[in-house]
Amino acid sequence: MQRTDQPDLVTALRTGPFDLALRTAIAARGLALHRIRDHLALRGVHIGVTSLSYWQQGHRRPERPESLRAVRELERVLELPAHSLTRLLGPRRAAPAAPAGPPVRPYRDLITPPTAVDDLLAELAGPRDSGLHTITHIERIRIGADRRLRRRDSQHALRAHRDGIDRYLAIHQGDPGSDITRVGVRAEENCRPGRVRRDQAHDLLIAELLLDRRLRAGDTHLLGYGFDDAPAPEPSCEYLRGFHAGAGQYVLQITFHPAALPVRCHRFARRSPAEKPHESEELTLDGHHCVHLVATAVGPCILGIGWDWE
Repeated sequence: MQRTDQPDLVTALRTGPFDLALRTAIAARGLALHRIRDHLALRGVHIGVTSLSYWQQGHRRPERPESLRAVRELERVLELPAHSLTRLLGPRRAAPAAPAGPPVRPYRDLITPPTAVDDLLAELAGPRDSGLHTITHIERIRIGADRRLRRRDSQHALRAHRDGIDRYLAIHQGDPGSDITRVGVRAEENCRPGRVRRDQAHDLLIAELLLDRRLRAGDTHLLGYGFDDAPAPEPSCEYLRGFHAGAGQYVLQITFHPAALPVRCHRFARRSPAEKPHESEELTLDGHHCVHLVATAVGPCILGIGWDWE
C-alpha cells in the first residue's frame, strides 16, 4: 500500500522540501525512529537514529551513495511512491572548495646558500608546495653556559590546504661550523621520524616528520618536535626562522643560561638572508633570563632575535 491519501502528505511530497516531506511521512506512518531504523536494517541498510533525526529536521542532507540507498528504502518502509523522496533531494550539491593555500616562496629564497636546500629537497623528492600552512608555531631556543645554541623545541599547529598530506619537513640550519652530523632530531608529539638529509658543508639538515594520519584539505594537525644541536666553535649571536608560506601566529622565545647573559637583545625581520632588517626592536630580558617575540599574520619572510655578548 502506498500512503498518499493524506492531504498534508500529498502536498509535502509534491512541493517539498525533503525534510518536511520526510517528517510528514514519518508522522503519517506512525513509526518511531528506532522502529524505522530496525525496518531498514532488515533490508540491509544501516542508518542510525541520529542521522534519521537530522534528515527530518533539515540539519543534514543525505548525499552519499549509501544514504541515497537508505532514502529509497525509506520510501518502501513509509509506504510512499517510488522516487517521491529522492526527487526532492535534487542534484547532488558540489563539494565545498578546498581552502586556498597562502602565497608560497621557494625555500631557497630564505636559506643561504640557495643551492644547498635545493639539493636536499631534491633527495626527498618533495613538492614545492608542502600542502600545509602554519596556524600557530611556538618555538623555544636554549642557549647554554658556553653561549652556544643547545636545544630547539617546536609546538606547531598546521592546516592542510590540499588532500593527502601525510608528512611535514622541518629544516634546521646550525651556526657556522657546527657539526650537523651530530644534530639530534626529536619527533615527540603526533609524528614519527622519517628520512633525514644533512649537508655538513652548509650546516643544514632537513628532517621528514611522518604524521599519524593522512590529512584532507581543511584538516588541522598538532606537532611537537625538536633538535639537539651540536654547538659551533663560536658563540651564537642570533636565531632566525624563515617562513616560505607565512603563518597565522609565530612565537619565539630565547632562554639564556644564568651564567651567560647577553648585554643587548633585539628582534628583527628581513625579506631575504642578504637583506638588511626592515624592522628592529629592542628586547629586555625577563626574570627567567628570556626574551621573546610574538608576530601575527606573518607573510613569507625571515623573523628572528639577535643578541650581543659584549
